[in-house]
Amino acid sequence: MNNHRAPALLAFTAAAALLLTGCGASGDSGSKAADGTAGNSEAFPAPSAPRGGEQGDAKGDAKGDEQGDDGRSDRLSTFALDVDTASYGYARRTLAEGRRPAPATVRPEEFVNSFRQDYERPDGNGFSVTVDGARTGDDDWSLVRVGLATRTAAQAGERPPAALTFVIDVSGSMGEPGRLDLAKSSLGTMTDRLRDDDSVALVTFSGEAETVLPMTRLGEHRGRVHDAIDGLEPTDSTNLGAGVETGYATAVEGLRKGATNRVVLISDALANTGDTDADAILERIDTARREHGVTLFGVGVGSDYGDALMERLADKGDGHTVYVSDETDARKVFCEDLPRNVDLTARDAKAQVAFDPDTVAEFRLIGYDDRRVADDDFRDDRVDGGEVGPGHTVTALYAVRVKHGADGRLATATVRWLDPKTRTPHETSGRLETGALHDDLADASARFRVTATAAYFADALRRPKTPLPDAPDLTELEETARTLAKKTEDADVTALAEAIADANHLDL
Repeated sequence: MNNHRAPALLAFTAAAALLLTGCGASGDSGSKAADGTAGNSEAFPAPSAPRGGEQGDAKGDAKGDEQGDDGRSDRLSTFALDVDTASYGYARRTLAEGRRPAPATVRPEEFVNSFRQDYERPDGNGFSVTVDGARTGDDDWSLVRVGLATRTAAQAGERPPAALTFVIDVSGSMGEPGRLDLAKSSLGTMTDRLRDDDSVALVTFSGEAETVLPMTRLGEHRGRVHDAIDGLEPTDSTNLGAGVETGYATAVEGLRKGATNRVVLISDALANTGDTDADAILERIDTARREHGVTLFGVGVGSDYGDALMERLADKGDGHTVYVSDETDARKVFCEDLPRNVDLTARDAKAQVAFDPDTVAEFRLIGYDDRRVADDDFRDDRVDGGEVGPGHTVTALYAVRVKHGADGRLATATVRWLDPKTRTPHETSGRLETGALHDDLADASARFRVTATAAYFADALRRPKTPLPDAPDLTELEETARTLAKKTEDADVTALAEAIADANHLDL
C-alpha cells in the first residue's frame, strides 16, 4: 500500500460527511433534444441493425472486425453509459510525478466525462439528450458530441436515507504516523455529521477481511460507531477480493428497504493475496449485485494503483470509480460525486447513435472500448448497461467524416434505461442536422471545446495508429486549455492545462 494514500483517505472521510449532509442543488427544468424539441423515442427511433462495433463506414463495409456479422453496412454505435473518471485522475497524478501514464490506462471517455457540461436537465427522472458538433477543417471531418444529463441532485434532506458500507484497506503501510490515525479521526468526524436516519457499516481488509461494524443506524448509536473506528489497527497484505466479498455480505445483511444501499471501496487495488482476478471477485458477489441491487463506488488512491482491476470491478459490478490524489480531489469526489451516487436515476442505461448513410461517410467513437454493446442488444434489457445517478452527465464524442456537400440528418442518438425501482424500460432521443454543425471548433461553446481538448489530450497520451482529425500538438493544446480556463473560470479546466503542460515537458 502506497505512502500517498492516507491523506487521500483522510480527505475523503471528512468531505464525505460534509457532503452527504448538504451538497445537493435544486433541479433544472427542461428536457430538449438537440433541435429544441422534447426528447421522444417515437419521433426519432433508433433502428434495429446487425451486430456491429464502434467504427464504421456508413455506406460500405464496417472497418475490419467491426463489420456486421452478415456483412451489411454498420451505421450504428452502441455502448453502455459510463461516468467513471479514474483514468483522467490517475493520468494527472502520474504526469505531475514526471512519469508518462501507460497507454492502456488512458480511457478517453473518462477524460471527457471529468468536466462540467452545458446540457439542459430533464424535469424528472430520466435523461435529456443533446447532440451537437463542429467541423474541424480536416478533410470534411467533424467532432460530434452526444450529451446525456439526469436531473440535478436533490438537497440532502430530500435524498433517500443512505446505507453505506465502507470497505477500507488497512494494510501495513497505513500504520505509519499521520495515516490510519488521522483517517480514524476523520471517520469520527464523518460519523458526527451524517443524518440520523443514515446507516453505516465498516469493513476492513488486509490479509483477511473483517466486519468491524455491522450496518448501524446512526441516531443514538454514534458512540458505537466511534468505538469501532477507534479500534482500527493496521496489519499486513492486501486481500482485496476478501474485502469486497465481506463488504457486500455486510451490505446485504444490513439491507434497508427504501434506502440507497451502496458499498464504498477505498483502495489502491494492488491485490496480492486471495482472489486477484476481477471476474472471480465479481462472481462471488453476483447475488448481492443482481438480486439486492447493491452497487459499488470505488475510490482509487496511491501513486501505484491497480487501475485495470478497479476499472473492471466498477464497469462489470454495476458501479463507478474515481481516483483521488490529494485533498482537493477528495473534496470534489465526496462533495459532488458521492452524493450523486447515493441515489440512482437509471439502471442498465445504454446509448445507440444512428448515423445517416446519406450524409455520413464514416465515423469513430472516441473511447468506450470496454463499454461496447452489440447493436442487437440495445433493447435487450438482460444485457448489462451502466448505472447513473442524479446530477450526472455522460458525454460521448465521435469523429465523423461528412460526405462533401451533404445536407440533412446526420445522427440520431437514443438512450434507453430501466427505472431503478420498477425496472420499467424508457427511451428518449435527440438528433443533429448537418446545418447545425459549427463551421469551426472555435465557434463552438466553451464546454464543447473543453470536451474536444480533453479528447485530444487523451489521444496524445494513447498515441493511437489513427489520431483524431486536425489534432493539435501539445503546445497548442495547452494554450487552448489555458484560454478556456480563463473563459470558464473553472479550476478543473486550469488543472487540465497544467496536466497538458506536464505532458509537454516530458516530450510526449
